[in-house]
Amino acid sequence: MDNEIKTWLYDILQSINEIDSYFDNKPRIFGEYLTDIKTKRAIERDLEIIGEAVNRILRKDKNFKLNNAEKIIGTRNRIIHGYDNISDDLIWSIVINNLPKLKDEVTGLLNDKPFNKDLLL
Repeated sequence: MDNEIKTWLYDILQSINEIDSYFDNKPRIFGEYLTDIKTKRAIERDLEIIGEAVNRILRKDKNFKLNNAEKIIGTRNRIIHGYDNISDDLIWSIVINNLPKLKDEVTGLLNDKPFNKDLLL
């Protein structure tokens, strides 16, 4: 696997881990999410990063297999360009339903072969 692609996969994983960290020591409750503007904006930013990383991966390798890649990119575009029409329900659904699956998929891709991210610095 190309080192740039691995770097972008690590970026995806880091953003997912950041989103997970926003809920450390507290339950994931939709009502609390709705009233926490800082967490909402932080999650949206991390989703933008995830979408951009997926976009870069597909530009580098159009045949790269990543489930729901086009939907991930589409969500990024909606957050950035349609920021005034972002559904809290949609973002919450992604956090609860889709990110755990994406995390597993990306972790599996990264664990397929050894890679030292320090080589890129």
